[in-house]
Amino acid sequence: MGKQETEMLKGILEGIVLAFLSRRPAYGYEITAWLREQGFADIAEGTVYALLIRVEQRGLVDVTKVPSDKGPPRKVYSLNAQGRDYLDEFWRTWSFLAGQLDKLHQGDM
Repeated sequence: MGKQETEMLKGILEGIVLAFLSRRPAYGYEITAWLREQGFADIAEGTVYALLIRVEQRGLVDVTKVPSDKGPPRKVYSLNAQGRDYLDEFWRTWSFLAGQLDKLHQGDM
């Protein structure tokens, strides 16, 4: 992944993770694996875990500890009402920016 792609991804990764959590609850490794399956192969687990801590601190997700056969309990994250509102705003912003960029790219601005 090039530097420009990495920088752009940093700006939208939170929205991507919240969108994933809007579909179903998940734990950190599960989210990282899904991101890699989607083509974001260079995503480090630490990046996802740091993001999950931030969205938890901001009250955008609920966390449930689930027992694990392989060690300490897993933290399972699910999007709550505040997180859904935040995600809705993310999509509105994304739509606006994508539209403006498309206009610029097409030479309409």
